[in-house]
Amino acid sequence: MFPIKPAQKFFHDLILLYRPFENQLNVQLHKHQLHRSQWTILYYLYNHGASTAVEISHYQGVEKPTVTRTIARLEDSGYVEQVAGKDKREKPMRLTELGTRVYEEVRVTIDQFEQDILNGISEEEQQETIRIMEQIRNNLTK
Repeated sequence: MFPIKPAQKFFHDLILLYRPFENQLNVQLHKHQLHRSQWTILYYLYNHGASTAVEISHYQGVEKPTVTRTIARLEDSGYVEQVAGKDKREKPMRLTELGTRVYEEVRVTIDQFEQDILNGISEEEQQETIRIMEQIRNNLTK
């Protein structure tokens, strides 16, 4: 047996963390009849304001058609609405009053979930982990 290098363990553990996190997040969101893809768009619009599908897709690192389909479901639910853009090709979306209310209600559930899974990890450790993840993301997009 060969010793596992820290970088190998780091990325292996990251992969092992992602699926259980996503599964548990969806359990929490299901209480509010939402999925992660819908939640991330609500999150983005709440924190960034009116945005186009292109802007959201770049932020999430997914294809525009994927975002467009999710936005359509959110629009059908009354959570988002189209607003006038700078030109006719732009179709910015924003949260409706209902969407804002739903986001804030779900945020309480997600805050508790995140607090529970970060139990025993100091705020300083969380900030350092955020810094490391941002550096990795920057290295990936060079």
